[in-house]
Parts: sequence; C-alpha cells; structure tokens
Amino acid sequence: MRAIVGLWRWRHNPLCRATDLTEAWLALVALVLIVVATPLVGFAVGSATDRALTRSVEHQHAQRHEISATVVRKLSRAPMDPDPETVTARDAHSRVAARWTAPDGTVHHGRVMAALRSPRAGDRFPLWTDAHGRLVAKPLDPATAATHAALAGIGAALASVAFVEGARRLIVWHLVRRRYTRWDQAWDKAGPDWGRTGAGS
Repeated sequence: MRAIVGLWRWRHNPLCRATDLTEAWLALVALVLIVVATPLVGFAVGSATDRALTRSVEHQHAQRHEISATVVRKLSRAPMDPDPETVTARDAHSRVAARWTAPDGTVHHGRVMAALRSPRAGDRFPLWTDAHGRLVAKPLDPATAATHAALAGIGAALASVAFVEGARRLIVWHLVRRRYTRWDQAWDKAGPDWGRTGAGS
C-alpha cells in the first residue's frame, strides 16, 4: 500500500528510481487484480461447479430409487472397526440379511446394513438401488451440491489471490536483486578510496 501511495509522491522526485516506480505500479496492478479479477474467477468456478453438480444430482435422482427392504434375519456384528470416526455411524446400523423388490419387479436377497438398532425379522427399512435392484449409495442432495460449489468458488478465489500475490513478490524479489547488483557495480566504480581526502573524488 505504501508503494501505491508513493506513486503520487514520487511523480517529480529526483531520487525516485525506475525500480521504485515499477514496484509501486506492480503493487497497484496486483491490488486491482485481487479486488476485481479474483472474485470473478471464484464466481466462474463456483458457477461451473454448481452446474456440473446439479446435473449430477439430477442424474443420480433419475437413476437411483429408494425402496423398502424387509429384514429376513439379523446377522452377527461385523469385526470391531478401529476407526473412531465410524463408530457412531456403525452403532446406528445393523448388519442384516434382507430381501427387496427392485423397481423393475425383480426380487433380490442380500446382506446389507440396515438403519435399525435392533432389527427383527419382518422389520422394514429404506434402501437405495438402481432400476435393476443393485445396491447404490444415496444420491447427492441439492443442498450438499450447492455447498460444494460454493467451497469450490471460494477456494478458486483464494488460490487466485495467492497466485497474484506470489507473482508480485517474485517480481519484487528480482527487482531488489537487480537493485543490489547495481549498487555493487556503483561501489566498484567508486573504488576502495571513495571519500578519502586527496583520492580525486
């Protein structure tokens, strides 16, 4: 920000170096890009992600069906899961042998996880299948899709900010190195006796 303010102060300053002006203009351009361009990038990425996820949600809801399955018998518990994050979800479900009728009318039997704490034969529970009765995951809901799209847009905007600022810092680093190189050359031209009485300076 100081470099941007310096653009006005350095207009007619005889001590102003070309690298000072370059650094100030670079900061101004970076600021404009961060304020104007990065929100547009975030919006574009978020919108594209939202369209893609919306199509996916529509496709999944068209291809997947929630049916009602019937418990045939409860099966023994699965081996203990060492992952503590899955314990709660596992405790709310039971492993059962069940039968269900697919949307195409075919009857299926299999071992599934039922959303029942204490299942008994004849209990019914929801299950997601495709049109032929094959088990599938629950389709993505629109709210979750919208959240993912928003996060993608925010991530893209933040990545754009990081890219612009990283590029600015890299260019400034090269400017500083060039500035130091010129200072070293100027000192070399002045010689080791610069400033001494009678050295011809």
